[in-house]
Parts: sequence; C-alpha cells; structure tokens
Amino acid sequence: MKLYAISDLHVGAPENRQALEELSPHPEDWLIVAGDVGETPEHLEFTLRTLTPRFRQLLWVPGNHELWSHPKDPSALRGEARYQKFVSVCDKYGVLTPEHPYPRWPGEGPPRIIAPLFLLYDYSFHPDEIRDEDALQWAMDSGVLCTDEALLFPDPYPSRAAWCAARCEQTRARLEALPADCSTILVNHFPLRRHHARLPRIPRFSIWCGTRRTDDWHQRFRAEVVVTGHLHIPLTFWEDGVRFEEVSLGYPRQWQGRRAIDQCLRQILPATTTPTPTPIYRG
Repeated sequence: MKLYAISDLHVGAPENRQALEELSPHPEDWLIVAGDVGETPEHLEFTLRTLTPRFRQLLWVPGNHELWSHPKDPSALRGEARYQKFVSVCDKYGVLTPEHPYPRWPGEGPPRIIAPLFLLYDYSFHPDEIRDEDALQWAMDSGVLCTDEALLFPDPYPSRAAWCAARCEQTRARLEALPADCSTILVNHFPLRRHHARLPRIPRFSIWCGTRRTDDWHQRFRAEVVVTGHLHIPLTFWEDGVRFEEVSLGYPRQWQGRRAIDQCLRQILPATTTPTPTPIYRG
C-alpha cells in the first residue's frame, strides 16, 4: 500500500485532461491531489470521476485556481461559498478534504496522520525590509501581478490576508489536538516556509505563495513529510529532518516531452529517498 501525490493538474488544458485519463490504476493505494485541479467545479468533477475508480482513497486541498470567480461563471459563488461548493463535489465522490477529520494512514509503519490543509496566503513572503502593506506594490514594480487580484475574492472576510489568518487559526487548533504519538503528513497547496517559495524567473510572485504564520509548522506538528504544489517546480529536499515534496504537474509546456503522467506521481509513503544536505531536483 502506497501514498502518492500530485498537484496543479490544470485540467482546463486538453493535453492534461487526456494525460489524466491515461493514468495507470493503483487500486490499493491512496492519492493526494494538492490543489489547482482547475477553475470550475466541473473541472474537479471530471478529475474525481477519473481518479476515484483508480485509487482506494483520494484526498484534496484547494489551490488558488479553484477559488477564482470568473465574471461569466453562472454560479456567481465567491470566497468561502465557492470553496464549500468544491468540498461538496468531493463529498459526492468520498474524497477527503480539509473539512473532514484527519485520517490515520492505514499502511505500514509508525502511527501517522495525514492532514489536508487550506491556509491561503497573506502577502508576507517578502524581504524583511518590505512591509506587508507595501508588498503588492513591491511585486507590481517588477511587472508581476497575480490573476488572484482580479478573480479570488475573500467573501465574507474583508481581505485575503484576513481569510488566511482565520484558516491558520482554525487549522492550528486542530493540529494541536492531534495525538502526540503520531507524526504527520502535512498537505497544503502553498509552501509553508517563505524561503521555499523559490521562483527564479518571477521572484516577487512569492507574495502569493504562503504565509509566515506556518514557518515552524513542520517541526511544531511533527511532520514526517510536507506535500505542496503551486510553484510548478517539482522538487524533493530535506530540512530539519523533514522531507519536503513539491508535486506539481503544471501546464503542458512544462511537462510534456519530459515525463509521462505516471512518472509525475510522487510516492510519499513508503519513503523512496534518504536525507540529503541540499535540494534535489525531481522532474
């Protein structure tokens, strides 16, 4: 029995949809889908309809793309209501989400709890000399502006940062209540640590990549592995004795010709790598 992970499927792209349909079955294994499946509930429904027959159990966390509210979207759902719509799609297929009790990993090994998280970002992934309130302008000064600024609404919260703060507080309390004898597999779309938001071509995009509130969560909550996506830079590395896995598929131009879809699944458990002092590029 194995635990796999993948993120950033972006099934709005026909090439990605076709690749997903060609994925080999793993009937005994679990799969983490770590956000940015697509932009609509229909994208998520297609993905779950395709994947649930091929795995014993799926787990999903939202990315920013799921939260986009397009002007032509007939549902007109925004913010928390939109997120809950995606959760309801997962409920239909028996997929675990951040709104469900955290499951214990039923495979071999020591006691582990898999914690799907929904934490968002608060513009704090910037250099120390930049103030949070100046972060957006700092990013725009380099010609970078995330589509979230036009399409991701925080309703009913006054801001994305406020929504992030509320999600972090709710999640922190849940993680603190976990049994002390269990390690964790933390799953979030966005990186948990500021210096993990490495984007060489667009470095100031980092402000849309997480929150400093979670910088110590890998240690604080006894993480064995931290699984994230969002960056479209597949990577495996170790820090503080914890394995970090960025598991993005990405857009067709980023993976086609280099990997088949089956090679894009990252095995989380049992571990297949050993600690190394420097990051290892995977992909």
